[in-house]
Amino acid sequence: MAEREAGDSEPTTKSPEDESSESNPLQHAQDLKHVLVTSVLNLEELDVDLYRGTHHWVPRTQRLFGGQIVGQALVAAAKSVGDNLYAHSLHCYFVRAGDPKVPVLYHVDRTRDGRSLAVRSVKAVQHGQAILTCQASFHTLEPSPIQHQFTMPVVPQPEDLLTVEELIHLYLREPGLEETSKQNLNKLLANEVPIEMKPVNPSHSFRRAAREPKRLFWVRARGHIGEGNMKLHCCVAAYVSDLAFLGTAMLPYPNSTVKFSASLDHAMWFHSTFRTDEWMLYECESPWAGGSRVLVHGRLWRRDGVLAASCSQEGLMRVTPVTQPSKL
Repeated sequence: MAEREAGDSEPTTKSPEDESSESNPLQHAQDLKHVLVTSVLNLEELDVDLYRGTHHWVPRTQRLFGGQIVGQALVAAAKSVGDNLYAHSLHCYFVRAGDPKVPVLYHVDRTRDGRSLAVRSVKAVQHGQAILTCQASFHTLEPSPIQHQFTMPVVPQPEDLLTVEELIHLYLREPGLEETSKQNLNKLLANEVPIEMKPVNPSHSFRRAAREPKRLFWVRARGHIGEGNMKLHCCVAAYVSDLAFLGTAMLPYPNSTVKFSASLDHAMWFHSTFRTDEWMLYECESPWAGGSRVLVHGRLWRRDGVLAASCSQEGLMRVTPVTQPSKL
């Protein structure tokens, strides 16, 4: 069970490569990409269909980032299918909180191999107990006369928007900003993540104001990954899909604070080819909340308007009213 505060999915720890490259922005981006591909989503093969993941980015809750476990589970599943098969869906349950101090073992069960479809079951294990179960299905590319999709929202282009880091610098310069707010923003600024994010409505990003449970932001992996490896891009998209996802459900409640949250399950469907090292629009909305649970839907759009992937997640969220609302 991936426990964290709403909007607190971003990993926070630094690798040695990050420390050594801070003076060179280009090298910094390449190092973050290196961490994403060769560490965060890289698995050590121990035996047939048995893998170990040992590199983790840890959120402020000091629990493993759920998106990384989902991404690694998909990596493990993808290693057991042919090059002509591509992930079209995954369905995961978070069973227990992950421990960042020990490796994660991934057991792959080859549930079915058909002519055009293959199904894999993956169990992520720590301390002898499952922390996540995942079903992933793979499909060969087939032409079809049946094609339709929703229309991509009309939004500003990423070149016209600021990154999360740039926005935080702007807010830190605001006069009269409370010290607590400064500390929280500086903590966010200290996060070194291999994903670049640009909110579409930046004025809403760090201010407490009730609004509709919807948000959009452009996302891409830092550094160059390249084309021709859809399996890897699907795994990176699974990682991206959990970033700040559950926090969408809290947007209508600026005067409440999250005391406990946990991702319960996560599902994802891959519709078209895409590149996660190019800008993609992430559209998130929460259609329902109740009974201390929230439901969030997401759509990842290619820049040319093609719907690349869809995802859904339900989470447990326990909140209490804020006695003194923040001025942010």
